[in-house]
Amino acid sequence: MKNKIAENITTVIFDLGGVLFDIDYKRTQEAFQKLGAITDFNEVYSQQKQAGIFDEFEKGNISPAKFREGLRKWLPADSADKEIDNAWNALLLGFSPEKIKLLHKLKSKYKLFLLSNTNEIHLPEVINMIKVHTPGTLEEIFIKEYYSCRMGLRKPDKEIYEKVVMENNLNPLQTLFVDDLLPNLEGAQLTGLQTLHCTPTINLVEYFGE
Repeated sequence: MKNKIAENITTVIFDLGGVLFDIDYKRTQEAFQKLGAITDFNEVYSQQKQAGIFDEFEKGNISPAKFREGLRKWLPADSADKEIDNAWNALLLGFSPEKIKLLHKLKSKYKLFLLSNTNEIHLPEVINMIKVHTPGTLEEIFIKEYYSCRMGLRKPDKEIYEKVVMENNLNPLQTLFVDDLLPNLEGAQLTGLQTLHCTPTINLVEYFGE
């Protein structure tokens, strides 16, 4: 792994959760257990593993109402919508101020895009947290934001990367994709994109030379 960004890179596509936005899957798992989940929620939902309903929700193939209805097979049937939403959103922690500052610097050097697997319950909450806790908006930083739930596709499907590349006439050899999950990086590599595995040991400020 190179410690610095390659000189030929002109475009950077960032993942959101786990890269720019802090998340903690345990908090949602614990919140559902507190609601009275009839199974160990770690078995059906984690960063590395998801039951089909979660993938379908991230692709926008089912509505929030249908998603909540599906979750109730693991929860008490009388669980209120608000209780489910609060538990589902418990993993959302917020943006690191240092990373927001970094993005504002990078947008003067690179074309920046966002590509996130997310859903129509998480996304409004994330947008609200941005407004409350950070200056400006994502639209001021990124040329375009791509959200799986509004594309009908999700990472690591090859098609989602191809769509971003084709719509923006990007050169994959000059485009860096940053994600915290290896399967998502492997999907991006199938389209020729350059990749960076954003592990806890990676300091993005140092990597980008800022």
